[in-house]
Amino acid sequence: QVQLVQSGGGLVQPGGSLRLSCAGSGFSLYYYAIGWFRQSPGKEREGVSCINSSGESRYFKDSQKGRFTISRDSAKNTVYLQMNNLKPEDTAVYYCATARRGCYYDEYDYWGQGTQVTVSS
Repeated sequence: QVQLVQSGGGLVQPGGSLRLSCAGSGFSLYYYAIGWFRQSPGKEREGVSCINSSGESRYFKDSQKGRFTISRDSAKNTVYLQMNNLKPEDTAVYYCATARRGCYYDEYDYWGQGTQVTVSS
């Protein structure tokens, strides 16, 4: 069964850090670009970052670049999103998803279950 299993969310104070994980279950992520998205109540889902199969990264907003780092570990079949200096506006449900055509196409196939990130004092 093809699944993306997410972990690493939780409650953190402003300025804190979290590392989200997106692990492939039942298939290899090796050939896929993996994107991270987020959605907060009343807002549309927005792209956060994406990493292609060669390890090149894309960040969808300038405000995220530098604070967020996307990476992948093929041996663990996992993609990570390291989030530092978190702000309340980062609060959202975060999703990962696979893409066969890379990070510059809006075509994602399999989605993780989502994980809540809450940034609050």
